[in-house]
Amino acid sequence: MPRNIEKLEKRPFFTTAKAEKYGISRRMLSYYTSVGKFERIAHGVYCSPKYVSKGENLKWEDLAIAASNIKGGVICLISALIYYKLTDEMMREFWIAVANDHSRARFPLSHIVRMRNMDLGVKKIELAGIKVNIFDAERSIIDSFRLLDTETAMKALKRYLNGETGKPNIKKLDQYITELRASKVREYTMALIA
Repeated sequence: MPRNIEKLEKRPFFTTAKAEKYGISRRMLSYYTSVGKFERIAHGVYCSPKYVSKGENLKWEDLAIAASNIKGGVICLISALIYYKLTDEMMREFWIAVANDHSRARFPLSHIVRMRNMDLGVKKIELAGIKVNIFDAERSIIDSFRLLDTETAMKALKRYLNGETGKPNIKKLDQYITELRASKVREYTMALIA
């Protein structure tokens, strides 16, 4: 058994390409999967049953795996609102944004949303030891008015403005409203802070 298997077992997940870099061929990977050494969690994505996530990481691990396996993917909408504690909804699927011209993006339990202006409000964070992209709270709120129901969006905006998750950045929110042409959000914001 190659010594590099131990390195793969310590990772939350790995791809076929990563296994090949460690000297494990596709054929060997298939064999190790058939005998239970690894588990296939998606097309070309594997994990070790021995890997144990630590504490809070377990809550975010599946989302991080999905986001990091969708090329150009950014955590958005419900998943981002949950991360920022701006909604009480449960994460039943992973909401991942991709560019409008992205041809094929799929991952199990993922809700893929095609968006424009993918660079606006993107930040890199670490979830469960995996670096992923997520829209910031301000972008997530504006997108929720554009793409989710009004009740969910209003609840997120109220929590944000009340400072439940930190000091609100009204200037940034207003800048995003202009760039994303979401003037309706400005009206709601003004009504709530008046």
